[in-house]
Amino acid sequence: MFDNLKNLSQLPGMLAKAKEAQAKIQQMQAEMESKRITGDAGAGMVEATVNGKLELVNLKIDSDRLGTGDLGGTDVELLQDLIIAAVTAAQGKAQALIREEMAKLAGEAGLPPGMMDQLPDG
Repeated sequence: MFDNLKNLSQLPGMLAKAKEAQAKIQQMQAEMESKRITGDAGAGMVEATVNGKLELVNLKIDSDRLGTGDLGGTDVELLQDLIIAAVTAAQGKAQALIREEMAKLAGEAGLPPGMMDQLPDG
């Protein structure tokens, strides 16, 4: 029972580290907004770019590969599927980058794995 009380002496230090980590998270989130992550589908026929907030910021369709006229030989349903796949790929890459940055911050702050997920926003 008293062993648990000994751990309470470490609480102020852990809280200070958590607050420091939270400030670094906010800084990282601001930096992530300027990052651009691109995913593609259809072997590059469609490219989608998202920012670090997972917002779609650019969409590129290679019209040369679509053919001429109204989408050439590519049907609209296929094109829609490719767009969704490209956006999903870009968002997945962005999420992986965010997790990597969060893990790096947690390690630098000396926090246990997963603790960064528990910090409140703001």
